[in-house]
Amino acid sequence: MDIRQLVFLGASVLAAPAPGPAMADDMLYVQQAEIEIDPAQLDAYRAAVTEQIETAIRVEPGVLALYAVSEQENPARVKVFEIYRDTDAYRSHLETAHFKKYKATVENMVRSLKLVRTTPIMLGTKPK
Repeated sequence: MDIRQLVFLGASVLAAPAPGPAMADDMLYVQQAEIEIDPAQLDAYRAAVTEQIETAIRVEPGVLALYAVSEQENPARVKVFEIYRDTDAYRSHLETAHFKKYKATVENMVRSLKLVRTTPIMLGTKPK
C-alpha cells in the first residue's frame, strides 16, 4: 500500500457516516507522536512504521486513522497522527502483536519519543 492509498483509507474511515454518538469527538482518542529517529536508520524506520500502520489499519477496527509524516528540512523528525475509536481501542492497539513487533524493531532507532494527547477541534476529509 503506498502513501496515497493509506491517506485515502484513513480519510474514508473518517468520512464514513457514524451510527449515533459513538463517533462524537469527545469519544475519540486522538494523539500525536513526536519521534526523533537516528538518521542512519531512517530507511529501516520508515519500513517498520509503514508495516505497522498498514497492519493496524487493516486488522484493527478501533484504529480509525494513522498518518506518519517527516519534516522536509529534517526527515529524522517524524510525527504520527493517531485517531482511535476510543481509549479502549488505543489500549488494545498497544497490546497487538504487530505493534509490539514495531516497538521491538525500532527500539534502537528512536532517539526520543513524545506522546501529545490532543483534543479534536475539527476533523475534516473530502469524500472520494
